[in-house]
Parts: sequence; C-alpha cells; structure tokens
Amino acid sequence: MLSGSTTRRAKRGMLREWRLHALSVFSLAVAFVCLGAALLVVANLRVCEQRWRNAGRASVFLRDSASQDDVDALRAALANVPGVTGVRYLSSGEARAQFARELDGKSELVGLPSEAFPASIDLDVAQDMPEADLSDMVAKVKRLSAVDDVETYQSWTKRLARLVAGGVTASGLLALVVFTAVLAVVGSTMRLVLQRRRTEVEVLKLVGATDGFVKKPFVLEGAIQGVLGAAGAVAILGVLFAVVRGRLDADLAALVGFEPTFLPWPLVVGMVALGAVLGATAALVSLRKLVAV
Repeated sequence: MLSGSTTRRAKRGMLREWRLHALSVFSLAVAFVCLGAALLVVANLRVCEQRWRNAGRASVFLRDSASQDDVDALRAALANVPGVTGVRYLSSGEARAQFARELDGKSELVGLPSEAFPASIDLDVAQDMPEADLSDMVAKVKRLSAVDDVETYQSWTKRLARLVAGGVTASGLLALVVFTAVLAVVGSTMRLVLQRRRTEVEVLKLVGATDGFVKKPFVLEGAIQGVLGAAGAVAILGVLFAVVRGRLDADLAALVGFEPTFLPWPLVVGMVALGAVLGATAALVSLRKLVAV
C-alpha cells in the first residue's frame, strides 16, 4: 500500500526533475506508439477476417449470354443443394443499385453503367456446411456454360488468416523490443534521479529509514512514467487514427466490407497497465543496489 508520504515524496521528486521525467515519458510514448500501431493493424485485420469468415455467402457470376431459362434452372438447382439456405438473383441493374446504396452515392464508381456490374446469384450458405461440400458445389457450378465465375470468399479468409498470424507474431516481437526499451529508459532515468537525490537518500538512511521506505517514491515515479507514456501513445494513436479514417477512401471501405475501428478498450487498458508494471519493475530493479549508500 502507498502512504500519503510516499505519494507526496514522489510528486515532489517528479516536479523537481520534471525535464528528466518528461524526456523519459516521451521516449516511452514513442515505444508504445510502435506497439499500439501494430496492435491496431492486427485488430482491424482480425475484424476483417471474421467478417469474411462469417459471411456465410457465395456469389455465382453469370455470363452476359446467359438466358432467363438458364438462370431459372440454375436458381432451382442451387436451392436444392444441402447447406444452401437462400438464393437471390441480382440483375446488372440491381447489382449497380445495391453497390450505390452501400456507398451512399459518395463514390465516382456509382456512375458506372449497369453493364459494368455482372448479373449474379447470391447464395446464403449455412455456417456448418462442410468446406469439402462447398468446394464440390463450386467446382460443379463453374462447369456450367451460363456461369462465368463463383466466389466463396474462402481464399480471402485464408489469406487474411495468414496475415493476421504473421501480424500477431510481429507484434509479439515488437512487444519484446518495447519491453526492453521501457526497462532501459525508466531504469536509466531512475539512476540519474537517484544520483541527483543522493544527499536526500543519505539523510534518510542516517535517520533510520529502511530501503523499502527510500525506494517506494522512486518505484511510484517509474510506474507513473510508464502510465503517462502508454496513455500518451494511445492519445497519439487516436489522433492519427482519426486523421487516417477521415481520409479513408469510401471505395476501399466498401471493398473490405467494414469500417476501420480503434483499439478495443481491453487492449487500451492493458497497454496502460503494462506501462505501469514495466515502469515500476524497471525502477525497482535499477534501485536494487544503488539505494545501499
């Protein structure tokens, strides 16, 4: 437990050495910005992956030469396939109108003619439909003369899954770098602070103060540095995210199928808590021997 005396001593010490602490907080913020940016990218990639994984749909794109009889026969056949829960036909005009609605008319692509949007049959696919059955259906449908292509979005899901896995690994390695940077920056700062307060520490030791009593304000200062550095990084990321999102092309958002989101609050809280723990740990380790004056 931290006493009022410990808090006051830590506050007085930070105000006295505010330039040194400010430099340390800035350095920590830069390190946490790198980690937070990586986590932000991974979080959005994971959202995109889940969106495509749970799409539960497939699109059968038709050739321009497909007759209405071909379309009706294909719709009836697909409706009887096990695992297919819905079949909807979209003409070129309807596909263009749906695209315009999704973009709220804010894209230049809305002005494209209907011929630029192929007619298609959209399928709702059950989540528990085996991938082998879906692949078999796709292979058979692709062989039909009226069909130009079939998109199940599974290839995109697999690519995104690999990308997310790589991002998680990279974030883990970056986290180790950040941990090392925090320990080094806070440790060096606390050593300098201790040297500047050596006279104060000597007086406390002479009047019978224990090592724990002497260390507590320094450990608290290290924890505060970590908290401020992590919180500052979150604030910087928030500003950068708002700027980037404000300039995000609507066409790109429509293509990926979701709007980018900021870091989930558990990650934000975790980063700040991590900063506090690392800062306190670095201060405690750096003072382990230097307090013995």
